[in-house]
Amino acid sequence: MRQTRFHGRVEGAAACCSVPGCSEPGEFRAPVTPSSFDGPGSFRWLCLDHVRQFNSAYNFFAGMTPDEIEAAQSPTAGWERQTRAFASNGGDPMPSWGDFSDPLDAISARFRPTAKRQAVERFSGAERHALGVLGLKDDTDLHSVRRRYSDLVRRYHPDRNGGDRRHEKKLGQVIEAWQTLKIARAFA
Repeated sequence: MRQTRFHGRVEGAAACCSVPGCSEPGEFRAPVTPSSFDGPGSFRWLCLDHVRQFNSAYNFFAGMTPDEIEAAQSPTAGWERQTRAFASNGGDPMPSWGDFSDPLDAISARFRPTAKRQAVERFSGAERHALGVLGLKDDTDLHSVRRRYSDLVRRYHPDRNGGDRRHEKKLGQVIEAWQTLKIARAFA
């Protein structure tokens, strides 16, 4: 039983096979010149027998040295090529994800016009209050917070004050401030 469908067949093609002396209909396109950046190249029309002959004669590796053939057959062929870096001057950089509690706010902030963007606060209200309890400013880092917390715990702890419990409330505030700041998104 013969197949009626072939890959690449253009049924109803009006051209005859371009091989001299062949009167079969040319239903398959075969390249005369390969495709390039200038366009699709040029083609000729061949019948089934002649396109089979054309395809069997095709050799991708024709004209290559053994080293070039081995390189082309490598599983990583093509990955060693350098690619150009994406330009960063196409727009403003993406805001830091840590500046937002909701990821959708971060995405929408990227596409707001620059003039309408609001200044994103590094710390939330509770975190700013905790910084105030520790006596620190907004430009601090986690290492400074930890050092200040350690100093204040030593200063207000009753064991360091001869059992005096007058500073117990202040010690509780310092501990609570540390608990708030150690998980602050600004330090993530």
